[in-house]
Amino acid sequence: MSDRLQITAAAADPALLDLPWDVPLEDWPAEVLAALPRGISRHVVRFVRLSGRIIAVKEIGETVAYREYELLRALRRLGVPSVEPLGVITGRRDSTGERLEAALITKHLQFSLPYRALFSQQLQPGTSARLVDALTVLLVRLHLTGFYWGDVSLSNTLFRRDAENFAAYLVDAETGDLHDRLTPGQRGYDLEVARVNIIGELMDLEAGGLLEAEVDPVAIGNRLAERYERLWDALTGAESFGAADRWRVAARIERLNELGFDVAELDIVTDVDGTTVSIQPKVVDAGHHARRLARLTGLDVEESQARRLLNDLDQYRASTERQNEPEDRVARDWLTEVFEPAVRAVPGDLRGKLEPAQVFHEMLDHRWFVSAEQDRDVPMSEAAQTYVERVLRDRPDEKAVLGVDTASLPQVAEDEAG
Repeated sequence: MSDRLQITAAAADPALLDLPWDVPLEDWPAEVLAALPRGISRHVVRFVRLSGRIIAVKEIGETVAYREYELLRALRRLGVPSVEPLGVITGRRDSTGERLEAALITKHLQFSLPYRALFSQQLQPGTSARLVDALTVLLVRLHLTGFYWGDVSLSNTLFRRDAENFAAYLVDAETGDLHDRLTPGQRGYDLEVARVNIIGELMDLEAGGLLEAEVDPVAIGNRLAERYERLWDALTGAESFGAADRWRVAARIERLNELGFDVAELDIVTDVDGTTVSIQPKVVDAGHHARRLARLTGLDVEESQARRLLNDLDQYRASTERQNEPEDRVARDWLTEVFEPAVRAVPGDLRGKLEPAQVFHEMLDHRWFVSAEQDRDVPMSEAAQTYVERVLRDRPDEKAVLGVDTASLPQVAEDEAG
């Protein structure tokens, strides 16, 4: 291997030097690869086992590799859901001295899958709509930070289960650009690209017999545009009311909290005589429920999972008649008496199938079902045991969180790194 090989990374793993960088990525030997489903990509991408973890390696031009690496790092700093960039490899040459393309390295997003893998097996009705809803939230979050995507699609997104919903993560920033603020035209173009791409992707699934029979691809594409506009307006739109209705300020913030967003800065303006008040959110941060749960318990989970866990915490607080005690104290007891014992009920050999928060969410659903079935209040400890035996154990080994047995999926020319 040429001594001109260069690794650019915040914290380079020495094991990277052991990978066959003098071989084109499409010819890498099976012993270094991890068999995981990949999303559609313009570039060759492979998943690789490295130091006990899995990374995604994408062959791409050197200039583009460095640019995408820096954009992904910026998005991570801004708290936008996206894959974690690990480094860029340049100076690659094969055994004959021929130049090879650079490689962008990202960390594999555990318990995530590209959209095509989701439709390789039968999922619950409404899956396509829920995926598009997750992508809508991601696009709004990106636009709020000033990120112009340029190629919005299901293919450039990864999905993780988030309670009964999905959470979307950006995996391809190749065509993106970061601005202080996006113009309506930039947002509109991104939105139209998303609508057209999603319709095309769903039509492709439909042609392959993988789409739910009742789904209209055009309606789903239009759904994204409509829901985007409603969410954007809810987060950024101005609202005016009489000075006597100042309670509307708190009501607006509460509505945004319910949507999963915090208002970090609010612009409040009164007219000359003070009879009319106008409010407009200036800085909005996603993750309201996730941050609250993290503050109370230290758990780092998705937003809908956090909402579900907080609801269970509230029920625990009421059932133990501790409404007058400090919330953080009750939360610590809930964590040690309810959440942790339930998660520990999962045997070690089954813990890689779902994230702990998703396991707990499903246990709550299972507990409700069993309680209704038996017409009694089933204790959580009992529900955890029957969930493991009736539900979790039946999942195939290596089954990813979104409901797909990754070992059985065909390795099509698709990728996670974009």
